[in-house]
Amino acid sequence: MSADLTPHDELRASDADRDAVARRLSTALSEGRLDMAEYQTRLDSAMGAVTRGDLVPLTVDLPDPDTPGKGPVDLARTGAENAPPSWRERTGRWQTWTGGAVLMIAIWLVTSVASGDLQYFWPAMPLAIWAVVLFSGGGCRR
Repeated sequence: MSADLTPHDELRASDADRDAVARRLSTALSEGRLDMAEYQTRLDSAMGAVTRGDLVPLTVDLPDPDTPGKGPVDLARTGAENAPPSWRERTGRWQTWTGGAVLMIAIWLVTSVASGDLQYFWPAMPLAIWAVVLFSGGGCRR
């Protein structure tokens, strides 16, 4: 068996690696260490990271979350149940919406072809309501 000579920074990043950086950035935002614009820029970079080395610069200037700080602690955000939804959870809801959209449009198309006339595009109403619920956060799984 040969030894692994790949430097750790060149290893491909996993979803778990990206989510860990996203949680650390979220903590830094809630502590006031990052403003919203910088948080969003770093989060976008984290979600697009290909290697672990791409993730390192995003948190290098933030304190280690495992070391206790001397400042106040936000007790409302200490449990895992209060953590923001992961990237996969956020996109999963929209993947479900897309699947529903494809199914409804296919039904509309088949009924239009079967009747020989272009029917009223009824999928627009349920899809619009569903999208509003997702945008408003009402479909949030926690």
